[in-house]
Amino acid sequence: MYVPGHDLKKLRKVPHLGVDCAVLECEDGVALDKKAEARENIRMVLDELRDVKGVDIAVRVNSVSSGLVDEDLKAIMSAQYRPKTILLPKVDTVDELVLFTDRFRTAVGSHTAGYCPHLITYVESAEGLMNMKDVLRRADGFSKEGTYHLDGVVFGSDDFCADIGAMRTVDASELTYARQKIVMVARAYRIQAIDMVYIDYKDPEGLRVQSEQGARKGYTGKQVIHPSQVSIVNEAFTPSPERVEWATKLIESFEHHQKSGQGAFTFRGHMIDKPLLLQARNVIQTVENVKKE
Repeated sequence: MYVPGHDLKKLRKVPHLGVDCAVLECEDGVALDKKAEARENIRMVLDELRDVKGVDIAVRVNSVSSGLVDEDLKAIMSAQYRPKTILLPKVDTVDELVLFTDRFRTAVGSHTAGYCPHLITYVESAEGLMNMKDVLRRADGFSKEGTYHLDGVVFGSDDFCADIGAMRTVDASELTYARQKIVMVARAYRIQAIDMVYIDYKDPEGLRVQSEQGARKGYTGKQVIHPSQVSIVNEAFTPSPERVEWATKLIESFEHHQKSGQGAFTFRGHMIDKPLLLQARNVIQTVENVKKE
């Protein structure tokens, strides 16, 4: 969930939002004349939130192309308690990622060895979608060097629609290709894929439908902009008790048949082989991840 950095009252509500990840916002949610105030508020609140349990305290900086990311990083890295995750928006090219990485290293400095936050990048344009694989490959290389840990990709659908000239529809059919490609490439790098925002926060049924659709497509989570959206999204991305029971029993049955030397077998009227086993393991992994949070 995004929390605007210039609103100190909202920042201090973070422990009570019930979200997995609270994104303290420097970018689109903050007007240009409020950027400096947002940076200072976030720097201060990062220290206040250091003992909050179960919530990833993240910061979304401004894009490299904005010319504002240096000041964002300088303020954030001066906090005693630095964010666990940094979100980098509007990554259109590998060069932009490299520039950010250089500036991040400079802001962190050599005196804080061991700080290695998660990094989540955004796809928000046609160019960004085309270059996504190369951007992630380069980011993966920086991860292996210990600069940061590449953790996920976010689909910035509103900027993407504006960039390609698409008209937004309720069923988001105009974004089908982009949504699926982002999942595919992210999963190839074994990182999270975070689905688009549902901007009508007064339409819970529409949010539920789109959230369940995103979960079926393979997304691991969804961006939210209002507290009322949190429970609906959490429910959509959490496997039901029935699904968990199915996965648990299938895995147990598979292991039993493996010990007896059998390959494919029948489980509750369906022929089971390796692909379905992998689906079951994904369900259990999702549940385990939720418990960790």
